[in-house]
Amino acid sequence: MNFWETITGSDLTREWKAFEARAAALPADHRAAWEQIKGHLSLYGDFTGRNLMPILDNALGLLEETAADGQSIQDVLGDDIQGFCAALAGDQGARNFRDRWRRQLNRNVARKLGRLGG
Repeated sequence: MNFWETITGSDLTREWKAFEARAAALPADHRAAWEQIKGHLSLYGDFTGRNLMPILDNALGLLEETAADGQSIQDVLGDDIQGFCAALAGDQGARNFRDRWRRQLNRNVARKLGRLGG
């Protein structure tokens, strides 16, 4: 990846199109799970989403393998796709962007209150 690709995000666009092409070849129930996985994992992304690309690649690979083996989504992911995504992102306690913003807001408010009171 060169500087221009990093700045413009063209490498991400190319990779994303490849993901979607791979997902289009999946059976309908696996494609639906892919859509849910993308939605749930997006909460754990950074500003560009670059940190999620390896995780999404692995999740899509899992869906491809299970589809080739004839396994159902229920057998692989169960009923808790959100929990599966949280585990992929780092654990049940993984922080998402709302948690980071909340922590930053609380820190800023505490700093302002500290200046006003002291």
